[in-house]
Amino acid sequence: MTGQAPAIVWFRDDLRLSDQPALQAAVETGAPIICLYVFDEVSSGLRPPGGASRWWLHHSLAALATSLDKIGGRLDILRGAASELIPQLAAASGAAAVFWTRRYGAAEIALDTAIKEALRRNGVTAQSHNGQLLFEPWQLKTKAGGPFRVFTPFWRAALALPSPAHPAPAPKAIKAADWPGKIKRLALDDLGLLPLKPDWAGGLRKAWRPGEAGAQAQLRHFLESRLARYAADRDRPDVEATSRLSPHLRFGEISPRQILAATRHAQDSGDASPQGVAKFTAEIGWREFSYHLLYQSPDLATRNFQKRFDVFKWPEPNPDHLRLWQRGQTGYPIVDAGMRELWQTGTMHNRVRMVAASFLIKHLMVRWRRGEEWFWDTLCDADPASNPASWQWVAGSGADAAPYFRIFNPILQGEKFDPDGAYVRNYIPELGNMPAKWIHKPWTAPPFVLKEAGVSLGSSYPSPIIDHDRARQRALAAFAELALTNG
Repeated sequence: MTGQAPAIVWFRDDLRLSDQPALQAAVETGAPIICLYVFDEVSSGLRPPGGASRWWLHHSLAALATSLDKIGGRLDILRGAASELIPQLAAASGAAAVFWTRRYGAAEIALDTAIKEALRRNGVTAQSHNGQLLFEPWQLKTKAGGPFRVFTPFWRAALALPSPAHPAPAPKAIKAADWPGKIKRLALDDLGLLPLKPDWAGGLRKAWRPGEAGAQAQLRHFLESRLARYAADRDRPDVEATSRLSPHLRFGEISPRQILAATRHAQDSGDASPQGVAKFTAEIGWREFSYHLLYQSPDLATRNFQKRFDVFKWPEPNPDHLRLWQRGQTGYPIVDAGMRELWQTGTMHNRVRMVAASFLIKHLMVRWRRGEEWFWDTLCDADPASNPASWQWVAGSGADAAPYFRIFNPILQGEKFDPDGAYVRNYIPELGNMPAKWIHKPWTAPPFVLKEAGVSLGSSYPSPIIDHDRARQRALAAFAELALTNG
């Protein structure tokens, strides 16, 4: 392509400049570029982002705009139906080509396909690229030719494929194309993504640095100070051992190829053990697996992946239980600490996510969809594939799911993975003076221990809203009945 006909790069969940194949392809044309973000909450089937994701999106777009400005580019923002706005902008600007990275939900695929067809009918080149995954969903098949439904053979097959291409650097300079005056652009603040009345995002601002620079800084920190002990400490919420890259991945501020290349380099350099790298990259693999599940089951967030769970007879739950779980007031400290961490910081340690999810589904017998919806609204890393896939794994209705009789004991989980109670004390200050021996089961502590710790059960901290043993037996009976029903 030659001349001054501009190219459009349509940014979506890929808010970065490095290893950004759509931007790279546009730069290679030599054309001036319109860098565009469309905030689309009206197209059919698209899931609007939750509150925490909206906060992150605002700051990620601001960071992207700053990065583009430094290399001569400009971020332009529109709001509305992408199926109308993208062809309109292409026509008004005289664009010769539009580039974007692929999405894998059914509604997103349908929308992108329609836009691609509309552009091509008007003589505009439309190119999509893989910028989200290591491998496309259609690249990995079982020996029988079907999609994988179990993680371990899926990841084994993925690792057997040729390694993904090495991550590409960010362009050093781009030329911003003129904006067509007949189309009105928006300022970032016009999107209204930030909470104002009330402003509940103080904890998020303290915990995170959204944007590509923040993602790269977090990756370096993880490689230098955490990867070496990742395999040993990854399940400890009281230890800073995880990567904290998930929201950066969710918004494409860093690519899985960049993370994989960096961790493998750390191993080759002797800075990380093969075991630690294997454990960590398997987490990247679970994200890949989740997107492959979403591609084959577009209703992953609303329907049971295993259809046999459709006949499960959910008992009528206590109407207060969901609210108490959401607020971190169940009386089980490890669960409550996780739910409060989520509300304050927009994230939750992965081990505690499993415990909290299991508690909602199997102790309180609340449908997994209600928990998935709450996480969607409160997680900064609310991912359209990983979030429902992980909830279904805990529920037993998903791919490679936990068996129905796996019911996390919140007391034992706390004692094993937060042995000194540091995680609980951090998020439940009312238990700050409880001895470690009792902190995960304060209702069993002698009265004098509670008094010395300043804890008044049912007042300063709630008594358990349900008995663990009775709840476990109820869940086992219900899920065993499902097993019998399905033969």
